Amino acid sequence: MGKIREQFIINHRGKKTAVVMPLADYQRLLEDLHDLSVVAERREEPSVPLEEVKRRLRSDGLLHD
Repeated sequence: MGKIREQFIINHRGKKTAVVMPLADYQRLLEDLHDLSVVAERREEPSVPLEEVKRRLRSDGLLHD
């Protein structure tokens, strides 16, 4: 992701209270947060060797040599 282009809304004391950003940037942030939550949820799962993943994908017809 490139630099996020945001603008801030401030209250009468000059404190930032909200942010305005392009929708595409916001959607990318939401996707990143979702990906991080999936990683956190699956942290304790055992890993699967790459060759096993490839074997499973081939048997499901999803990977071709």
